[in-house]
Amino acid sequence: MHHASIRTADIFQAIAFYELLGFTVCERFTAGITLACWMEGLDGRIELLQVPRPRPAADAFADEHYTGYYHLSFDLSDRTDDLPAWLSTLEAKFADSATLPPLQILLPPTQQIIGDRVYEVAFIADTDGLPLEFLRVISHAALD
Repeated sequence: MHHASIRTADIFQAIAFYELLGFTVCERFTAGITLACWMEGLDGRIELLQVPRPRPAADAFADEHYTGYYHLSFDLSDRTDDLPAWLSTLEAKFADSATLPPLQILLPPTQQIIGDRVYEVAFIADTDGLPLEFLRVISHAALD
């Protein structure tokens, strides 16, 4: 995949948010009349597009009837041995930020078995409410 595109109400606030996650701006450009950029980090690339007259986004995380793109997911297995500690460190970064609101945690770290693996999974929301998933492989599950 080349990139995932995110429409945002405030590109500068969104850039600051994703920079705290470890992304860096690699290209700035315009798309029609709107500001845009590509950011790289966490082994992926995102595109941010500022919406000139934004409306509130649908609540994809809480609305169980929502259909469509749901969330971006980042595998932190090679970056941390402790997802709760990683999330606490991220929370502190947001608390220290003079320009961003506190980090919104949608789902604190929890364990989930998917296939033959046990994952630690957490969800946060970006500045526009887009759910972002962070996961870490804990182990391979024993199958009967």
